[in-house]
Amino acid sequence: MAGLATAAAAEPRVYRVAGVGAAAVFKAGDGALVARDGAGAYHRVALTDGRLDLAPLPSFAPPPRRHRPDMLPDGIVTEGGRIAAAWLAGPTSRYRHAVLGDAIEASGLRVALTDGRTLDYRLPPDSVFEDRLARLADLDGDGDRELLVVRSYLDAGAALAVLDLTDGAIRIAAEAPAIGLPNRWLNPIGVADFDGDGGPEAAVVITPHIGGVLTLYRLREGVLRRVAAEPGFSNHALGARELGMAAILDADGDGVPDLAVPGAARRSLRIVSFAGGRFRDLARLGLPADIVTAIAAAELDGRAGTALAFGLADGSLVVVQP
Repeated sequence: MAGLATAAAAEPRVYRVAGVGAAAVFKAGDGALVARDGAGAYHRVALTDGRLDLAPLPSFAPPPRRHRPDMLPDGIVTEGGRIAAAWLAGPTSRYRHAVLGDAIEASGLRVALTDGRTLDYRLPPDSVFEDRLARLADLDGDGDRELLVVRSYLDAGAALAVLDLTDGAIRIAAEAPAIGLPNRWLNPIGVADFDGDGGPEAAVVITPHIGGVLTLYRLREGVLRRVAAEPGFSNHALGARELGMAAILDADGDGVPDLAVPGAARRSLRIVSFAGGRFRDLARLGLPADIVTAIAAAELDGRAGTALAFGLADGSLVVVQP
């Protein structure tokens, strides 16, 4: 994996290097952007004299994958706050959608608390958690983080569910309406104050494989309410395990978080704003191939603003500097 590419003339600046075989892109623990090539070698992503530079990292090793009892085979453990760890548990094949590459989903959620206790939540037979992780985020603004996860009903498809810890038990605190048809799914992006009103919203893409709709939900008084919905997006490839094809950043420097999300065919990157409750496209960047990796966001080499890095289906690596 080697080579350099110059920037395009348009703003934001776009850098692309071909022939990389980019298989994964992520932000390392020290804040650096790292790319893994198809042969399994790691490289630090940098901008040097206006060119994209990939420096080999021969001794780099990603953090080991954590395993917990009864977790999904491809599950991800999340950690932090009063919930020391959370993971999806109870593998089941009762919902054979295979949107994430296999027909094994989770029948429950397990959390380990900082006091040493372990708590379980089990779904009834009508649904599964069609996801790989439970995301920890403070969605109601009370200072404690809830768990966001995709719940899919066998006869009605996916819904965004919020679980929390109350009176020593895990419970579903709120849930958005399900899509309404089986084998219809949604992929969460994250939580931030996207409209700048002082309260957080959860951003998801509903049906990312068929006319994906970028949707914001707000949790108030135990109810998830849809507050914005814009068509024309996708943050997942059908059958892929990668869930991170989107990023949160302040692209225009107004202090309000923006979203970088692929267009519906994943052949473009759209950087959008909901500041002031008004949707705007800040940038729309055409690409020569589909986005296939996570979109990683980080400050690159001390430069002002957040850079975005991702890999394409043709093996090239792209860096966008808003």
